[in-house]
Amino acid sequence: MLRRFRPLKAYVTRYKKRYGAGFAALLLTQTVGITVPLIIKAGIDKIARGAGGRELFVCAGLLVGAGLTKAVFQFWMRWILIGISRDVEYDLRNDLFAHLMKLSPRYYTQNRTGDLMSKLTNDLNAVRNMVGPGIMYSANTLVVGLATVSLMLHLDWRLTVMALAPLPLASIAVKVFGQQIHERFEQIQAMYSEITEKVRENLSGVRIIRAFCQEKAEMAEFNRTNREFVEKNKRLIWITSFLWPALALLFAFAFLLIMVVGGRHVVRGVISVGTFAAFNVYLTYLIWPIIALGWVVNLVQRGLASLERLMTIFAAEPEIDADSCREDRGHRGRDRVREDHSGQFDSAPL
Repeated sequence: MLRRFRPLKAYVTRYKKRYGAGFAALLLTQTVGITVPLIIKAGIDKIARGAGGRELFVCAGLLVGAGLTKAVFQFWMRWILIGISRDVEYDLRNDLFAHLMKLSPRYYTQNRTGDLMSKLTNDLNAVRNMVGPGIMYSANTLVVGLATVSLMLHLDWRLTVMALAPLPLASIAVKVFGQQIHERFEQIQAMYSEITEKVRENLSGVRIIRAFCQEKAEMAEFNRTNREFVEKNKRLIWITSFLWPALALLFAFAFLLIMVVGGRHVVRGVISVGTFAAFNVYLTYLIWPIIALGWVVNLVQRGLASLERLMTIFAAEPEIDADSCREDRGHRGRDRVREDHSGQFDSAPL
């Protein structure tokens, strides 16, 4: 799996310092965020003990302060990490263009223009989404998951085990559907290239099409291709639309189980009302990263499929090497100088 990310290593490592700043903002965002349920727990327990309004006012102030602090760090997290993805896109686009300028004319006769246009637009955008939101939400899911599970275990390990019961099924669903998303997105991108090439051919040859009265035939062919493109997208949409609700449904059962068992623990005095409330908030924190994981898998699989298509451009070698051309020109220049000098010597009078 990591081997498939290797072509992006040179682009990502250029911004390792900014990635470090972005991940630091992410850690601070989630560190502040996971304290919110603990503040809620303290406030509810104080209400149960009959605390006064001053103590509750302090809890309310802490909640507001935590929310504002989290918002500030979350802004910088998104600004830095999403901004890096735009810079990577810029660098990759320039390298692709520079490489295309080196390729021989035969490459452009063997490869359709529509396919190249698709790679330089749709595929490049998919790679950008993988490098930006894909990395950001992956790290966010990992940090939130580890921190939330640790605090849930601290509050009540029995309820935590029940909450984590759907995780194996969620992992299987992500793996199976992720592979299908990858394969179907590759088919969609290939189809998009075909449509783009068809439009280009019709626009460039519109005079010939009109001269031979082929407008209806070309429109019918375009409609057929377009319908096939729509059907392929529908099949991909079906998978992604099923994956997210399926993950949410798994954790909905866990949430229902926690409500029943946790409610009994509160009645028996095993845990306090504040602890039960905090545990439910942490459970919602845990559900969202798992649901977001389905979206991240979708982004990553799309990005990897597009990256493989872009690498086919870099894999193409020019028929004439620029360095060898410079050496040949240098040799021919030196030979010409020698000939000129030898001619001068031959024609000089004795």
